[in-house]
Amino acid sequence: MDEIDIAWAAEPELDDPVFVEGLPGVGHVGKLVSEHVVEQADSELVCRIHTEHFPPQVTVDDDSVAELAAAEIHAVDTEGRDLLVLTGDHQAQDNVGHYRLTEAFLDVAEQFGAEELYALGGVPTGELVEEHDVIGAVSDESQKERLEEEGVEFRSEEPAGGIVGSSGLLLGLGGRRGLEAACLMGETSGYLVDPKAAKAVLAVLEGMLGFDVDEEALDDRADEMEEVVSRLREMEEGPSPGDEDLRYIG
Repeated sequence: MDEIDIAWAAEPELDDPVFVEGLPGVGHVGKLVSEHVVEQADSELVCRIHTEHFPPQVTVDDDSVAELAAAEIHAVDTEGRDLLVLTGDHQAQDNVGHYRLTEAFLDVAEQFGAEELYALGGVPTGELVEEHDVIGAVSDESQKERLEEEGVEFRSEEPAGGIVGSSGLLLGLGGRRGLEAACLMGETSGYLVDPKAAKAVLAVLEGMLGFDVDEEALDDRADEMEEVVSRLREMEEGPSPGDEDLRYIG
């Protein structure tokens, strides 16, 4: 296999498409959004991207059929803009792989005429979050006003430490290619898969691109996660062990 191998499944005709990335990351926020959009809207697999920079493993489906680790790009038809949505279960395992894969993603985006790009992810707060703000970063300051109108916040020097992985490189390398690139990051604890943060990011994306998808599946996952969070809070607020109890902690 080549270092990066693109297996084409379809070559749809798209009208002024927008490239949207949602790979695994903090809280799986971007991955939740991208998979939800692909599942809920009219979508078509465009290509699978295999690379030696992914982990050396396969996934096994319900029929025990193995599939080599891959990223997928889907064409999504919405009532708003056409989308090219990048999904997958992995990011590259090394620095070179991150750069090479990001360039490959951008090549596909440009092949279909995309001039606008949104990378989706989460920004960790280190604590459980009640209100999930969406933090933004852009490749050019002129993009900020439109995003602010959708409720995106821009905070000086946040996220601390910058944006790593595909989301950061799509912003940096996409900007160098002249794409209007923005990163939307939902605030999340960083400890758990966070459907509520994903809903906040999805709402911004829908507002920016003029589409609307059924959110019931995300709501269900959010309800399930809220039960987990409630139990965690109960554990945090529970009584501290007394001196007598401490005798039994070795």
